[in-house]
Amino acid sequence: MTGCNCSESLFAAFAGRYGIDEAQALKMSIGLGGGVGRMREVCGAVTAAAAVLGLEYGSGEEGGADKLFVYEKVQRLCAEFKKKYPTLICRDLLGETDTGGAPAERTEEYYKTRPCLSIIQYTAEILSRMLDE
Repeated sequence: MTGCNCSESLFAAFAGRYGIDEAQALKMSIGLGGGVGRMREVCGAVTAAAAVLGLEYGSGEEGGADKLFVYEKVQRLCAEFKKKYPTLICRDLLGETDTGGAPAERTEEYYKTRPCLSIIQYTAEILSRMLDE
């Protein structure tokens, strides 16, 4: 409700776990919002969660064997997401095709008409459970 996009909201909520401050987390995740650059492709909450799973389980080594493990985690997160939402695609989740350009002003009315808050919350719950395993 502070004007952050979906990916910023989710990524910033988990960033401290990895020693990333909020300002840096917002910078790192801003481009993922609105289905990546507001193109309405894969949901920004999902892409941010995938980034968090990379931070948690990735080694950072080129060609690391952990890559398949991270992919499996991301696929599991997406499968859980689809138990509640039928798609990972932002435009389908929102029921719109408006892409690019400036986002709408973030007002109380705006938030009442968007599913984004519940999507972010649900994705964060899935991610939290996975990180606690």
